[in-house]
Amino acid sequence: MIILKTSRELECMKAAGRIAQNALQLAGSLVKPGVSTWEIDRAAREYIESEGAVPTFLGYGGFPASCCISVNEVVIHGIPHKQTILKEGDIVSIDTGATFEGFVGDNAWTFPCGKVSDDAQKLMDTTRECLFEGIKAAQPGNRLGDIGSAVQRYAEARGYSVVRDFVGHGVGAKMHEDPSVPNYGTPGRGVRLLPGMTIAIEPMICQGDYHVKVLDDGWTTVTADGKLAAHYENTIAITEKGPVILTRGDR
Repeated sequence: MIILKTSRELECMKAAGRIAQNALQLAGSLVKPGVSTWEIDRAAREYIESEGAVPTFLGYGGFPASCCISVNEVVIHGIPHKQTILKEGDIVSIDTGATFEGFVGDNAWTFPCGKVSDDAQKLMDTTRECLFEGIKAAQPGNRLGDIGSAVQRYAEARGYSVVRDFVGHGVGAKMHEDPSVPNYGTPGRGVRLLPGMTIAIEPMICQGDYHVKVLDDGWTTVTADGKLAAHYENTIAITEKGPVILTRGDR
């Protein structure tokens, strides 16, 4: 069931989104050679809790950390570890969530660690633009297929592939609500977008083939061919005037 949000609920989601985005910016600022992903996770958790919020991911389905931190060929759901030390040239996808006053903010970004290769930078740039292409398509009266098609068209026109096994989702009082929001699709197909809908659009784009596999820890999801992947995400609201990004920080 798709839950349309009231104006008061949207304000709560903006507050949660601000915390989630600030946590993401803080985490990204720590992406440097020699830093462990565990250190980044700890800093993000401390910030979220200092704002009176709860790290949404911590304990969700048994997930053991406050952030998903995914390096290079890890697409999503990377588990932070003290032993995972970032090095020059890595690309680091960080996904943060904050629950505040009963509502969730969820967002992700891929950060370069020091100087990265031209190929890695092009992948990140393309994935980021895929996110904004998807947001532009999230107009009231459009359909979910318009969002997915916009993402897919932009990525594939530049030689990249779109992950099929994992998709975006509705967001609200729960991190995952209806509807599912694929990053591929057919224009004019799927659920109609209505004011009050709140969704996470999150392109996961691969250098090579779009197939992925989940490692034995049950979380870490990597490209099947070992090539790089990038991940960007915003929580947005559909309004009568168009899409509004709810995960906006103080910077």
